[in-house]
Amino acid sequence: MALAYFFAMFFMFHVVIFNLVEVESKLSCPKEFNCGRLGSMSYPFSEFNKPYCGLSKIDCNNTFHYPKVEIEGVTYNAYKKWLWVDGIDLSDSILEGYLATRSCKSFERNLSFPNTPSVSFGVFNNITLFKCMNGSTNEEIGGYFRRYEKYLNCDGFNLYYHKPRTDHRNYSIPVDENDLPANCSIIRLPLKYIPTSVPVPSDLFELLSSNFTLDWEVSKDCSKCFYREGQCQSDSKNNFFCSKAAKKNLGLILGSVLGGIFIIAISIVINIICCCKKSHRSFTNVLPRSIPSEPSTQSYELDSGFFGVPVFSYAELQQATMNFDSSRELGDGGYGTVYYGKLQDGREVAVKRLYDHNARRKEQFVTEIEILTRLRHKNLVTLYGCTSKLSDQLLLVYEYVPNGTIADHLHGHKVKDGSLTWPIRMKIAIEAATALAYLHASDIIHRDVKSNNILLDQNFCVKVGDFGLSRLHPTDISHISTAPQGTPGYVDPKYHECYQLTDKSDVYSFGVVLVELLSSMPAVDFSRRNEEINLSNYAINRILRCAFNELIDPSLGFQSDAEVRRMTTSVAEISFRCLQHDKDMRPTMVEVLETLQEIQHGEFTHEKKIDCDGNTKESVQVPLSPESEVDVLLKKLNKFPTSPISVTQVWISDSSTSTT
Repeated sequence: MALAYFFAMFFMFHVVIFNLVEVESKLSCPKEFNCGRLGSMSYPFSEFNKPYCGLSKIDCNNTFHYPKVEIEGVTYNAYKKWLWVDGIDLSDSILEGYLATRSCKSFERNLSFPNTPSVSFGVFNNITLFKCMNGSTNEEIGGYFRRYEKYLNCDGFNLYYHKPRTDHRNYSIPVDENDLPANCSIIRLPLKYIPTSVPVPSDLFELLSSNFTLDWEVSKDCSKCFYREGQCQSDSKNNFFCSKAAKKNLGLILGSVLGGIFIIAISIVINIICCCKKSHRSFTNVLPRSIPSEPSTQSYELDSGFFGVPVFSYAELQQATMNFDSSRELGDGGYGTVYYGKLQDGREVAVKRLYDHNARRKEQFVTEIEILTRLRHKNLVTLYGCTSKLSDQLLLVYEYVPNGTIADHLHGHKVKDGSLTWPIRMKIAIEAATALAYLHASDIIHRDVKSNNILLDQNFCVKVGDFGLSRLHPTDISHISTAPQGTPGYVDPKYHECYQLTDKSDVYSFGVVLVELLSSMPAVDFSRRNEEINLSNYAINRILRCAFNELIDPSLGFQSDAEVRRMTTSVAEISFRCLQHDKDMRPTMVEVLETLQEIQHGEFTHEKKIDCDGNTKESVQVPLSPESEVDVLLKKLNKFPTSPISVTQVWISDSSTSTT
């Protein structure tokens, strides 16, 4: 009998082990997992062998050239994950083949993503197509889509769509399928990136791409559930709930088994009880790791922030800005509106509120936080904190810089005769150059240097701000291939032409700022002649002709003060070097800074000078090219393309992708 009880206990012990291992496997959904070239991935994605841990599976097998992502039964190649933002670049290889052969099978594909309250998915650039089968309702269909573009070259069905605009807005149209004519359905496909300078193609296949960027946003409730090691699920009515069923299963198994052990233990002899105790000790040794019930507020806030910066509640900032009252608007901050606020502790702050909450805006938001937390400089704005990454509203909180921007004082609402004297302007130029040289030494390109992004305090000390477009530029690469972004009038024409971002792109933009300080003119002015709408072209023309009196603000004393004339002319020359079309002819920011300091202290020496009669003489350097003849310079000037009016362009590419 003792032997029978022993075998019974042995069998029950193995049942316990089997169930505990199964439960443990369901509990072992990692917060993150490594996926080859994609790096670290997390919910809503899961490893291929743990589909219960997410909404979409990723096969990170190293035998594949790219990881494979399965979404709603469709497999995509994943070739890049966005840095610091929830986005991933995907490619549909089947669609790529169809598009290459202009096959109507392309329209059997469709961008479809899970409909769940836990996560919202989106595609940055896609187009809605209405696919209508040929039949007796053709007249009804023709009337319904009379203002649409048509594609009629497929057997058995026709396609209707709106031609995309050139402003790069997503052209996916929200439509109720119940309102469509009979035999019509909706499909959505990736849209090619189209530069604003290029006409929108009229051919449908020229609009479509197999590559797209998928972004997602995990809901606040799901994020909390995830951090508490629960699983985000939906009930039969598609309502969210946080499942902790694994814990319940574990309790049920332990309760049932321990109860059985207790009953058997009463009826067996002492030696069997001892055996049971040994088994029970073995059993307790294999219990899974404990799961914390609730994270502390402190740890939760740490997980909810970015890079360890202080976290503000939305309600606190709403109160500080008087519910974001329009009277408290300070201006636009690249990707959001900036408001004046006053915190409960008395600090005056500037609060930036995003225009919209999508992956691209969030990437700019996080980029600015990352840069301002890793850098400290007296001429860079100070970041006080932000809202939680789990917040519905993403807000940045900076120090309040009370005296506006350079643009405000030069050609904005703070213009006052004589208030911005030349010594103050020279000081501003040097401090702004100091900040940019510091950024470049830290391998960061600002990418949006302009007078509106250079703030001034009450003593006219500079604070450079707005790092949403900034990029890390490692010293071991010559340039970053990326779609041109920035502000019209300030964008490096070489960057605009070749899609190659370098630190010399900032140098060009700073050259425009120097000309603004000299002239008090805006970077773009449509009242000027067409070829001189951009201040850079206007300045180059005047400097080449030595018409400094047409360029330099007369209120600075250019005509009456010899020292001002010396300094302003010298600054015009360094701005001329910054504005060279060939980036290799431009100085570095360190060289610009050193030259400005020499000009300020009267130590600036020259080798050649462009004289006003068209000759050159030994005193001031001609920076444009190795030839020193003015007529050569003028010929080169005629080849200069005007700076772009629209600069937010995207690179068309089906085989490779560009970053922005």
